[in-house]
Amino acid sequence: MQLQYCFETMNKSCEKNNWANNIRIPMYVFMVSTILSTIAGNLAVIISIAHFKQLHTPTNYLILSMATVDFLLGCLVMPYSMVRSVENCWYFGEIFCKIHTGTDIMLSTASIFHLSFISVDRYYAVCDPLRYKTRMNIFTVLTMIIISWVLPAIFAFGMIFLELNIKGSESYFYNEVSCIGGCFVFFSETSGIVASMLSFFIPGFIMICIYGKIYIIARRQARSIKDIASQMQFQMDLNGRQHGSRCRERKAAKTLGTIMGVFLFCWSPFFFSTATGPFLNYGIPPIVIDAFVWIGYLNSTFNPIVYAFFYMWFRKALKLILFGKVFQFDSSRTILYYE
Repeated sequence: MQLQYCFETMNKSCEKNNWANNIRIPMYVFMVSTILSTIAGNLAVIISIAHFKQLHTPTNYLILSMATVDFLLGCLVMPYSMVRSVENCWYFGEIFCKIHTGTDIMLSTASIFHLSFISVDRYYAVCDPLRYKTRMNIFTVLTMIIISWVLPAIFAFGMIFLELNIKGSESYFYNEVSCIGGCFVFFSETSGIVASMLSFFIPGFIMICIYGKIYIIARRQARSIKDIASQMQFQMDLNGRQHGSRCRERKAAKTLGTIMGVFLFCWSPFFFSTATGPFLNYGIPPIVIDAFVWIGYLNSTFNPIVYAFFYMWFRKALKLILFGKVFQFDSSRTILYYE
């Protein structure tokens, strides 16, 4: 098959993918479906929390901010990444390539930061419920939200526009990687380690430790309920409480396992390849790296499901949105759950 180039009339143009339609069309279908699901799911979360006054709580403001990050990722980043992934060409200019790459890294990192702060919020809710409202107040949550946006923005755009991501591997990048019509997410050995640590390994380690602690405390609380029931010698009540305790333990394990499983499944491949690729002489094929990027994007698609769909209030809010009842007078005061 004859080679095709992104810009046929220019020297050192990037090679264009020569995939047949039976490969190209399913790729576009999958990516468009992912983009629309990401936008729709996170938009539903945004509308729900913004519209219904009962949901105006510090915890939900964190979820709202994370949904906004994931919504912007679906709107501003993923469509351009789709064209780049399928065609292996970048038609939008060098400056916009840097803006796109910086925005990509910023929003992906911001989404992960929000996940970490939500785990902190859940820790205080489960492990220190009496002081939860004083610890997780509006000021604390606002600080978390600002950190989750500002720190990734400084890191991402500073690294890309100052070209710190290629520092130490300039010769290899310009001679072996760079070509006209390309927009590559490239990291040197140092920048790959730093980016992976800041964006994934440190937040991921924090989440694993916190959710592990939450699960241990939840089991301890469930056992305390059984002990109290046993001391009171209410055998019938004890049987019910034992069953309830086991149910709570299973539910806690399932919820925490889902949260960590989705997060690790989506982001581990990309960040492990980012950290190790430069030390393997960049031997990982670009198409594999691109696949890892899209698996990472799926975390933003799954976030509304993992975090919002677990709540009954979201399912009720979603029904009201879909049936247009949010346009009714005073619908913002609808009671979605009873405390």
